[in-house]
Amino acid sequence: MSNTTFYPDTTSHTISTLYGIKNCDTIKKARRWLEDQGIPYQFHDYRVDGLSPELLQSFIEHVSWESLLNTRGTTWRKLPDEQKATINNAETAMALMLEYPSIIKRPLLVSRSADSNNKVAETEKYLLGFNAEQYQQFFSYNSLRRENYDLSSH
Repeated sequence: MSNTTFYPDTTSHTISTLYGIKNCDTIKKARRWLEDQGIPYQFHDYRVDGLSPELLQSFIEHVSWESLLNTRGTTWRKLPDEQKATINNAETAMALMLEYPSIIKRPLLVSRSADSNNKVAETEKYLLGFNAEQYQQFFSYNSLRRENYDLSSH
């Protein structure tokens, strides 16, 4: 990841990655909150680091394409109505998000547990959107369980 902020995690066995676009105001708030709390994370900027179909597919499997697709943003509003009408399933939404990564709701925070050798385990959590209270709850669990959160509706 070329535009990565990483704080080595010496106290826990969680690897967190924040996905989004660095100049997004909500991303800036989320990054500031993580740094203020001393929570280690990596930042993945879609515009700099790219977005593979495999990565997007994993997001869709955990969060749903309907939640990921930002229909309130400028990118969506600029699309022709005919194109918007074709986005009615995961396949068409995925193609659109790969073409226009800025249409993905931000931020998406993914935390994965790791063993003592920093090998990623099977447990992971996904959190879409930013709300300081929800972030606090997200990181307050002692054991990382597979849980998905969508804050964009709050």
